[in-house]
Amino acid sequence: MQTTKYIWMNGKLIPWKKATVHVLTHTLHYGSGVFEGIRVYETTEGPAIRRLKDHVRRLFASAKSLRMKIPFTQKQVEEAIIKTVKKNKLKAGYIRPLAYFGYGQMGLRVKGCPVELMIACWPWGKYLSENPIKVKSTKIMRIHPQTCYPESKVCGYYVNSIFAVNDVVGKDCDEALLLDYKGNIAEGPGENFFMVKKGVIYTPPLGTVLKGITRETIMMIANDLGYIVKEKSLKLKDAYTADEAFFTGTAAEVTPIGSIDGKKLSKGKLGPVTEQIRTSYMAAVHGEDKRYKKMLTVV
Repeated sequence: MQTTKYIWMNGKLIPWKKATVHVLTHTLHYGSGVFEGIRVYETTEGPAIRRLKDHVRRLFASAKSLRMKIPFTQKQVEEAIIKTVKKNKLKAGYIRPLAYFGYGQMGLRVKGCPVELMIACWPWGKYLSENPIKVKSTKIMRIHPQTCYPESKVCGYYVNSIFAVNDVVGKDCDEALLLDYKGNIAEGPGENFFMVKKGVIYTPPLGTVLKGITRETIMMIANDLGYIVKEKSLKLKDAYTADEAFFTGTAAEVTPIGSIDGKKLSKGKLGPVTEQIRTSYMAAVHGEDKRYKKMLTVV
């Protein structure tokens, strides 16, 4: 992993190697933190952070689900993110804000633990391949919506994703696909799912999936391109007979899916709809399509 020089912690920029926590930090033991993944892209106007305000807004909404009071305003966090990117002279890469309960008392009732906030950034390229990937459905079910708040990005939720990835590792695939408690397609371990059938784009409805910011962006871009986008419950058999499918996410961006459980989509190649959407998305985040300029915060 490539590193940068500084990490912002609780209001101060400190050297990367000195950004440490106590081993009894509450979130380390119980997963009681919230985070965001944000991309910064190189543009002709300089580094630009994609949908900064939306990411910070969701960070605070996630914190609310844990009754966590972040000791900074949303505006202060936005400014701290910009400052961290500037200080590290990062032209393109990934930003990780994390709010967590620090060292204090142990136990599931969070008492006496300070709320802390850190912001790190580093160069990071493609999370998944640019080429169509192999996906395998997993026996690990996406967390039930009545056991949590599925639209929040809570650290502990991602153990569910780790189990899913571990379940398919070594089974001739690149990524997992989780189903929900009803047996419908939910999402990837860290990505939202889309499929294309007869020119119409489908994606699972909210309720058991993360309300992805990239998901929302893709739906907007697809509509602008003239496609009909429908939120609909999907079974694996629907995906097996799709013309195309792809994952979306801050890290994954737009990743084409070449096969699901060994069944090829678009002959295992990049489909035309996926290609058009990916091209339009990358143009938007690099500041090349002025229609989407408002989603970028130039550093």
